[in-house]
Amino acid sequence: MSAAEPPPGTDREQDLRWQRALRDQFPILDAEPELAYLDSAATSQKPRAVLDAVHTYLTTSNANAGRGTYPWANRTTDLVEATRGRVKEFLHDPEPDRSGVHFTAGTSEGLRSVARDWLVPYLAEGDEILVPFADHRANLDPWLEAARLLAERGIGIRVRELPRQASSGDYDHRALGDAVGPRTRFVAATHVHHVYGGDMNVHRIREAVGADVPICLDAAQSVGHRPVRLDDPSLDVDFVVFSGHKAMALPGTGAVWARNARGPRFRPGGWQGTPNTAGIVSLRAALDWLEAAGPERIARWTTALTTRLTDRLRRMEPYEILGCPASLAAGSVLPAAQRRHGIVTFRHRDIPSDDLGFILFSHGLMVRADSLCQAGADERNGSVRVSLHVYNTVEEIDRLLTVLATMA
Repeated sequence: MSAAEPPPGTDREQDLRWQRALRDQFPILDAEPELAYLDSAATSQKPRAVLDAVHTYLTTSNANAGRGTYPWANRTTDLVEATRGRVKEFLHDPEPDRSGVHFTAGTSEGLRSVARDWLVPYLAEGDEILVPFADHRANLDPWLEAARLLAERGIGIRVRELPRQASSGDYDHRALGDAVGPRTRFVAATHVHHVYGGDMNVHRIREAVGADVPICLDAAQSVGHRPVRLDDPSLDVDFVVFSGHKAMALPGTGAVWARNARGPRFRPGGWQGTPNTAGIVSLRAALDWLEAAGPERIARWTTALTTRLTDRLRRMEPYEILGCPASLAAGSVLPAAQRRHGIVTFRHRDIPSDDLGFILFSHGLMVRADSLCQAGADERNGSVRVSLHVYNTVEEIDRLLTVLATMA
């Protein structure tokens, strides 16, 4: 297959034209075509439609939301409220009249709000919570903080580790039965792992904990990268928290979606102050853009690119690809849940990861090379992460592989 062809699993010429048309909508990529941006798990690039929406808002309607009665303020308030509805639509919310959407600065702030404002009042002496000890720190620290806050009030709870398989990074669903007990009141989980790129099979957590235990989902690496459908029974969760900046919106933007079906209604605590109105406008435009592009099609493209990278990289002896070994098989023969979703993380046997990152950038390849904000023991070991979005191309993957091969 030549570098000009689309990756396996796509509809060749039709998908190639589709992808080129989308890539052409990113001004930053046009400005420096010699660079390959391979760090979309950290933040995504922004299409022109998002930039234009923010410019239009700031030059025609910029005002505070919910604070005034003049036309600009009213339009801003309407935009903010309409974006709440847009989030629900994008997530295929089955009960939008019951659920709520709260805007935050990102996933980290959103998870902390769930922990402080909802979980702390919800728990009682002797309750247990299951949380991931080897996912992003943003999905561990808030729950530990909640336990400390409760302890300061004289309420003791038990924080238990969501079981995982050390060799793959996946949750150990077979061990879940032993971890769940009669006092299990809450589970925090990740949708797509930010290091290993795997779907964490949340439906198996629901099966293990039963119908009544609330589940909070860190969806930072899924919303905007693949379909997230809350009308699918396999995604029966109570909170979905995500960052706008990873979904083609501006930095400082995120959301907490709350089902409000198990436990008390989610109400953020404290005085909320002025919302990030420009960021919220960008989020609505980004969701519109992503829906028009097609989340399913985006996921197929990035998964195919990921398969191309892993199929070749795993044959280069000095490199260790982190995560589930089964996901290194040819993507076309794997169940969807076992495939890597646009994220490949690896180490070189002899070259430190930060040095490898500098070498790759010297060839115009921008990757993440550090501890990747991972909680647990793996945090001490740096690695190189390649993360993709729809604007990435086969040519960029092949450039990366060519450079990596020179160090094999």
